[in-house]
Amino acid sequence: MTDATPSAITPPLSPERVREIAASFDLRSLPPDFYANPYPVYAWLREHEPIKRMPDGSYFLTRYADLVAVYRDAQTFSSDKKVEFTPKYGAGAPLLEHHTTSLVFNDPPLHTRVRKLIMGALTRRAIADMEPGLVTLVDGLLDAIEARGDGDLIEDFASAIPVEIIGNLLGVPHADRGPLRDWSLAILGALEPRLTPEQEALGNRSVSEFAAYLQTLVAERRKNPGDPEHDVLTRLIQGEDAGETLSETELLQNCVFILNAGHETTTNLIGNALVALQEWPGARAHLLSKVKLPAQEQQGPEADLAVEIDEFLRFESSNQLGNRRALKACQVGGVDLPEGALLTLCIGAANRDPAQFDHPEQLDLTRDNNRHLAFGFGIHQCAGLSLARLEGRIAVGRFLQRFPDYRLSAAPTRGGRARFRGFLNAPFSIT
Repeated sequence: MTDATPSAITPPLSPERVREIAASFDLRSLPPDFYANPYPVYAWLREHEPIKRMPDGSYFLTRYADLVAVYRDAQTFSSDKKVEFTPKYGAGAPLLEHHTTSLVFNDPPLHTRVRKLIMGALTRRAIADMEPGLVTLVDGLLDAIEARGDGDLIEDFASAIPVEIIGNLLGVPHADRGPLRDWSLAILGALEPRLTPEQEALGNRSVSEFAAYLQTLVAERRKNPGDPEHDVLTRLIQGEDAGETLSETELLQNCVFILNAGHETTTNLIGNALVALQEWPGARAHLLSKVKLPAQEQQGPEADLAVEIDEFLRFESSNQLGNRRALKACQVGGVDLPEGALLTLCIGAANRDPAQFDHPEQLDLTRDNNRHLAFGFGIHQCAGLSLARLEGRIAVGRFLQRFPDYRLSAAPTRGGRARFRGFLNAPFSIT
């Protein structure tokens, strides 16, 4: 175990405040102190109301075993979001078209077709081939930080890595990558349970602008195909050798999804990890002892950080919430659910369930047999999990090797969202 007590970056919640938030728990109306530290509330719900009925009639699940049971049963629990998102976004809205066409919010057969095509370009060999370019990218970012002497963990490092990697996967020219992050943040931000008119308008505009850009990119790729073994866009355009191809809408919206799925979650993984190491000095010392090993004893500073990256994923899951809809009356965790019941699966709570993990509230970088749910489970398990782990290992390992004495120079700013947990800013100094 690498730490017992963290330094105070994440603000605590008093027991009274925890009970107050839990008693009126509603994803559409959450207070700022919950966003800063949701885990005490999740722990209370997991112990006292593990299948919580919320004011809108939906159910909020916090136990690991219950989430796994739902993930396993794709015949009963649908990922299709048309029923939920049509009233949320309105018929004909770009956000509705995107979020009801993307891989993650669909059931077979669309889910099966798209996932197979994407996975064909994310083979073990293809991901291994990305490593040299990823190392070059990370080292270039670190060079720029070293020249300045300080920076922002998110803006100058964590967010720059996945945008470039996904841009490479889709073959987006470097000169065109400027808007990608803002588009992604706006589209994913519109998934929050409570949506302001401004967020909705920005999300719709971002989908439209991104899709319009992709139309041009797709037309160019049809004329000049890339290598389908490495270029996801070419693979999606060409489809399977003996199978059906995607419609234009399916193609465009799943390209949008690939950027979104690979961008914010990996940004959060890297940013959360580097901030957590400031909060947990024992974990930081453990990791530094590994990245400082003599060169002849390791393949690289990131070579043996698989256990640590999975613990960061468990401890601060980039994606905290999932959703399903019951296609028939059923039972979960001893609770009867009606047909049509809407379920929110709290990954952040399940990944700190003491029934599954010893000392779950501690960041333990020696934790083994870590079967966390940060990538989901079952047929919808994240298609890019191996790539995300590679990005995390290289980014965190090489950052620590270069800047072992880095420290936060100001309090980091949380993103203030329930579904995606990460930071907007985290200023730091390298000395």
